Amino acid sequence: MSTATARARSGLRPYFWEEAADDWRARAQEGHPGFSEHITRKLRGLRDGISSEPGTVPAMRDAHRVRLTDAARDSDRLSDLYIAEHAALTLFGRHQQTVADPAHRPKAGLGTACRNLRCTKAFSQSAVEQRLIAAATAQDLRELVQHLHRLVPLLGQAGIAMDYTRLMYDFAAWEHPGRERVLRSWGLQYIEPSPVDDNADAAPYWAGFVPGRAENGAQLAALRSGTGREPGAVPAMWPHYRTRMSCELRGKGALTRDLIAEHAALSLFGRHQQGRSCRMHVPGNSPGTAARLLLAKNGSGEEALERRFGALLTAIDTGELTMHLRGFVTLLSRSEIGLDYDLLCTALQVWDDPKRPNAQSRFRDRWDRDFRVEPKSKNS
Repeated sequence: MSTATARARSGLRPYFWEEAADDWRARAQEGHPGFSEHITRKLRGLRDGISSEPGTVPAMRDAHRVRLTDAARDSDRLSDLYIAEHAALTLFGRHQQTVADPAHRPKAGLGTACRNLRCTKAFSQSAVEQRLIAAATAQDLRELVQHLHRLVPLLGQAGIAMDYTRLMYDFAAWEHPGRERVLRSWGLQYIEPSPVDDNADAAPYWAGFVPGRAENGAQLAALRSGTGREPGAVPAMWPHYRTRMSCELRGKGALTRDLIAEHAALSLFGRHQQGRSCRMHVPGNSPGTAARLLLAKNGSGEEALERRFGALLTAIDTGELTMHLRGFVTLLSRSEIGLDYDLLCTALQVWDDPKRPNAQSRFRDRWDRDFRVEPKSKNS
């Protein structure tokens, strides 16, 4: 059920952007393209609010559907949802000015709109990413809206619409803990594989990493910035995720096991690879093999290494395992010893998965066995 239908059944008017889209479709069916006069007049009024405070623009008042209570009218503080609606209305007014068809399209989040813009090839991928990431790293709602006022005309020029109802609720959550979910949904939508994407079936970042490239420093710094942060909520990491996920889960900003594992592996790889001239992703090097190589290379500190490795093996959940791996990969990096990040990512996916109760013990046994035997490979 659409938001507009749900509101209608509740006796509420659709949001203005929904009403405008319905008006446009109704007129098109009647053979009268474009919006009716009263919608056009309101659209002009929305643009008057671009640089104005919420609730102070008379021309916008009839477009609001979030009503103020008597308490809110007497207070100096408007509700978050009213402020968010004001911001969404001004952006919709500007967006609709540059596109002939309705600028509101249900289920098309901001990340999806930017992905569609990237796929048009009208702008370079880096240019689109920079604009989206600049918006996503805004410190407050006002700064976010300023960035989006520069982005929506580009969407309009390319004939790309987005879901303004969803955007309004994203705005309402921006200065609250819900921001991380919003960021994750934008990022997951943006990186969703498309038939025209060259990297639709791309290998994980660590598998395709080539030492010596000029962009490596900035990319590895982006990965390290995700250390201790919620997966999907670090915009600089978005271009480097490869996790597969359904459109529905992307739209919700779902936090899946696969995403958690890939995020942890990427942040560990960024730490591991930093400053190294050879690639630190080495297929076949389990943590046990790497620990054995480290012991052979250093020639001392066996007891300390066994304690560290034992703490890693006895980690209860993925979070604890990731925490122990951070210190471990730092030691490996200093000695230029690599890890199999495909194997590590798989372990992180299933380590505390209740659907795979035996997975943790299998990894523990394998890694412990690798540590106890002399490794065949001596290189990193």
